[in-house]
Amino acid sequence: MTIHELHAKLMAKELSAVELTKAVIAHKEKVEPTVHAYLSDSHEEALATAEAVDKKIAAGEEISMLAGIPGAVKDNICIQGQRATCASKMLENFVPPYNATVIEKLQSQDFVSLGKLNMDEFAMGGSTENSALAKTSNPWNADYVPGGSSGGSAAAVASGSAVWSLGSDTGGSIRQPGSYCGVVGLKPTYGNISRYGLIAFASSLDQIGPLTRDVTDAAIVLNAIAGHDHRDSTSIAGERPDYTKSLVRDVKGLRIGMPKEFFGDGLNADVRKVIEEAADTYRKMGAEIVEVSLPTSKYALSAYYIIALAEASSNLARYDGVSFGMRVDADNLVEMSTKTRTAGFGDEVQRRILLGTYVLSSGYYDAYYLKALKARRLIKNEFDSAFEQVDVLLTPTAPNTAFKFGEKTDDPLSMYLEDICTVPVNLAGIPGISVPAGFGSNGMPIGMQLLAPTMGEEVLLRAAYSFEQERPECNKIAPIGEVTL
Repeated sequence: MTIHELHAKLMAKELSAVELTKAVIAHKEKVEPTVHAYLSDSHEEALATAEAVDKKIAAGEEISMLAGIPGAVKDNICIQGQRATCASKMLENFVPPYNATVIEKLQSQDFVSLGKLNMDEFAMGGSTENSALAKTSNPWNADYVPGGSSGGSAAAVASGSAVWSLGSDTGGSIRQPGSYCGVVGLKPTYGNISRYGLIAFASSLDQIGPLTRDVTDAAIVLNAIAGHDHRDSTSIAGERPDYTKSLVRDVKGLRIGMPKEFFGDGLNADVRKVIEEAADTYRKMGAEIVEVSLPTSKYALSAYYIIALAEASSNLARYDGVSFGMRVDADNLVEMSTKTRTAGFGDEVQRRILLGTYVLSSGYYDAYYLKALKARRLIKNEFDSAFEQVDVLLTPTAPNTAFKFGEKTDDPLSMYLEDICTVPVNLAGIPGISVPAGFGSNGMPIGMQLLAPTMGEEVLLRAAYSFEQERPECNKIAPIGEVTL
């Protein structure tokens, strides 16, 4: 059940938007006790929008590809009048007075919003275990994590409780859960989509993007939300192409680079086998596979966890119990702020704020933060050089398949290593997509990651679409994910 298939049914009047929305809500109520992808619902608003779409269709009016198609949004993206908690006690009762730019764009296209989705608190984590408000399970096996931080967004699509969703990606938070849950996760170029109304974790790294059933749907959602926004100073100016025109099954002559540094000793044998098979698929389709080197990428994880945490320390200083968010009363301002932040932030968020504050402190700024910025520049330069030799890069999305709950909670470093394939991409600001490529011996999905140069989403989508069409057996639906219409 994809956006493009359902749009065709709506246009042919084989199905009404209200019937579709009711069917997805009924399915959602069936799977949610197991998956717990949602933090809040907006069913009434969803049905009202669906009804309006049906009236437009009946009147013979044009509708957008997303009109009447139920989706859901990660809970760090602001929707006016609906809670935006960031899965944190700090913002548990925060109701934004405005819409994020992506929400404005979607509302102008009559998108049906089913609610807000669970995540790691303030997007800090890779398993959604750091949510202070709920525990989301992987739809393929409820004993396993869905990945993070957009775990709710990936799990909702994989379980069929949303046809599509929005997540955010700071160091892999769309692509890694996409890989773990067997769905498509697209992180666009930094600046291609406005960050206005996205509650910040690390402002120079955060990017909103779609999670969908297939590559075609990813292109449809990207069309809907991409574009320049004067309210976001980092937004890239200029018109955007129609990304669906890139969905061509043709990679003949395409040069695909495989960075040798992404295939080191820590790579799970199942993942390695799946990615090598993906490379063979591209060869058979006429693409040229080239080995490339990104030597500085070995420093990416260290640089990322200095830069991201420094920015987080600064961004999260605003949660002091004074202006908005929770407040713990105390006898004086300092005590109130201390108690509020201690009670409001979970362990992982506190850990990251402390580390971020440390690397920015006097005497350590040059030793850590400045060096990390220099490493980031080198990583970006190496990607630019690689793209002079090849059109796209092929890597694993994550070094392992999804892991069981509690497996890594006592070992933050082990958890951070799950981002080793994705964080260089955020540091470089380039687009990346995770596409289902196979399954591990434990039955869990494995995603492959494709990367392209800055604003190279068109070639990225073409390469991803071509693989998907060639290998449809990889794009399976989780056993609980099929909605009855």
